[in-house]
Amino acid sequence: MTDTEPRRSKGARRAVALFAGGAVMAGTAALPAPARAWETSGGGGLGRFYSQHPQWKACTLGPDDQVGRELDEAGARCADVTVPLDYARPGGRTIKIAISRLPASDREHRIGTMILNGGGPGPAIDMPPYMRGIMGEAGPRYDLVGMDPRSLGRSAPVDCGWPSGTWIKSAGEDRAGFDRAVAFAKDLAGRCARTNGDVLPHISTRNIARDMDIVRGALGERKVAYNGASYGTYLGAVYAAMFPGRLARTVLDSSVDPARWGPRLLMGTETANERALGDWAAWTAERNARYGLGDTRAEVLATVRGILRASAREPLHVGRHRVDDGTVPVVLFDNLGTDEDAARADLAESVRVLRKAAAEGAAEPTKALDEELAFLLTGAESRYGSGQSAILCGDAAPVRDPEVYWRDVQRHRKDSPFFGALAYSVNPCVFWPVQPREEPVKVGGHVPALMVAATGDTRTDYASNVGLHRLLDGSRMITLSANVHAPYQRGYPNACVNDRVNGYLATGRLPEHDLTCAPQR
Repeated sequence: MTDTEPRRSKGARRAVALFAGGAVMAGTAALPAPARAWETSGGGGLGRFYSQHPQWKACTLGPDDQVGRELDEAGARCADVTVPLDYARPGGRTIKIAISRLPASDREHRIGTMILNGGGPGPAIDMPPYMRGIMGEAGPRYDLVGMDPRSLGRSAPVDCGWPSGTWIKSAGEDRAGFDRAVAFAKDLAGRCARTNGDVLPHISTRNIARDMDIVRGALGERKVAYNGASYGTYLGAVYAAMFPGRLARTVLDSSVDPARWGPRLLMGTETANERALGDWAAWTAERNARYGLGDTRAEVLATVRGILRASAREPLHVGRHRVDDGTVPVVLFDNLGTDEDAARADLAESVRVLRKAAAEGAAEPTKALDEELAFLLTGAESRYGSGQSAILCGDAAPVRDPEVYWRDVQRHRKDSPFFGALAYSVNPCVFWPVQPREEPVKVGGHVPALMVAATGDTRTDYASNVGLHRLLDGSRMITLSANVHAPYQRGYPNACVNDRVNGYLATGRLPEHDLTCAPQR
C-alpha cells in the first residue's frame, strides 16, 4: 500500500504501492507447511534462532543517520536478530533482521510487547517513538518494537540499482506511453535479476511472518500485540494464520483483502481515486483566488486533463526533472491519501507548477514536489522500491503477457480517465526472474482484532477492508466516513476512532458490534 504515514523520511513517504503461488524453484527443497510445532516451539532446526538473546545497542549508525538518532533520543535501543535466509535449510546461510525497541515507561502497568508495521511494504524500525505519541495512555504500557522486513531498511536490504524509488508507472495516454511503461518494468526486473538473484527466491510475506515469530521468541514473549496498517494488515493476517494463538491485542488499520494481494493489487482502486480527485478539485475550485486552477470542479479537472495530455506530447520540464504521462498520474495518486487541508494544498501547489510547465515550457518545483519527483525519477531511493517489489513479486505469480495489461488499460480509459492507466499498468513482476516458492497463505480463522476502515480510502478501498473483516472471525470494524488511508496510524484527527482504538489497546476489550464514526470538522 502507499506508504504515506507522516513519520517517514521525505523520500520514503512518497512511495507508491499498496500496497497466486507458483512452482517450487528448481534446485530448492520444499518449504515446510506453516504452523507446524517446530515453527512455534523452535524445533525442526530452528531452536538456535528462537533461543538467541538480542544484543541491544545504540540505533545511530553514523553522522547522517537521522532515524537512528531520533530512536536514540527517544530512549529506544536496537538489535539484530539472526534468521535463516532459506527456511527449508535452517543450517545454511543466515541474514540479520533489524529491530528497535522502546521499553514501556509505565513498568508497573506494562501490558506486553507490541510489534509495529506501517505498511508499504517499507521499513518499520523508525516507528516506536511515533506510535507512542498517538497511543494515548496505552502507549507507555507497551514495549514497542519496530521490525524492518527482510529486503528493506536495515534487514538484508535489496538494492537493484533502480533509476526510481518505486515500481509504479502509469501506462500513459496512448500505446507509446504503454510501451514506455513496459520497458521501464522490464528494466527494473532485469536489474534485480543481475544484482540480487540469489536472495529473491527467499523474499516473501510468508518468510517475513516466520522472521516475526523468531523475533517474538528471541524477545522471550509467548504472545505479542500487533499494530499494522495497509500492507501491515496483510502481514498480520498471514502471521495469525501461520502461527495461530501467537497474537494478543491486534489493530489492523486500512486492511488488504488477501484475495486482492498480488502484483495487480492496484486494480479496483481507480474508482476511489477518481472520486477523491473530484473532491480535491471541488476543494481547489473554492480557493481559485489562491491557486488559479479553475472556478468549478469541472474546470479544475479540465486543467489536470490538459496537463496530462501535454505531458504525453512532450515531457514537462520541472526543475531538474522531466515529467511525462507515466508520472503525472503517480503524482496525483500519491497525494490523494487523505482529505486533510494541508495535503490538498500541497497537491494544488504541485498542479499549479505542472500547469505552468505545460504552458510555458518549464517551471521550478516547490520543495515538496522536487522531493517527490526525486523519489519517482532518480535512484536516490532505489533500495525502497527494489525491496518492496521483491516482496510483492515473491508473494504471488503475475500474468506475464503485457498485452493483457494493454487491453485492460484500454477498457478502463473512459470510466477512469485519470487512474485507469495507472491501476491496470504493467509492473516488474511481469518480468521477474523467479516464481513464488509457495502458495499464498489461506487467511482466516478466529482473530479477535480491531479493524479501522475509511469509506473513501484510495489505497485499500472500503471493499478491501470488508473482505478481510469477513475472513477474520471475532474481528470488529470501525468505519470512518472520510477519505483517508491508515487513519489511526496517520494520526488523522478523529477522536471517535482514536479513543476507541486506544481504549482497546489499554483494556483488551473489543466493541460488542461494528461501529461507525462520523467526520470531525
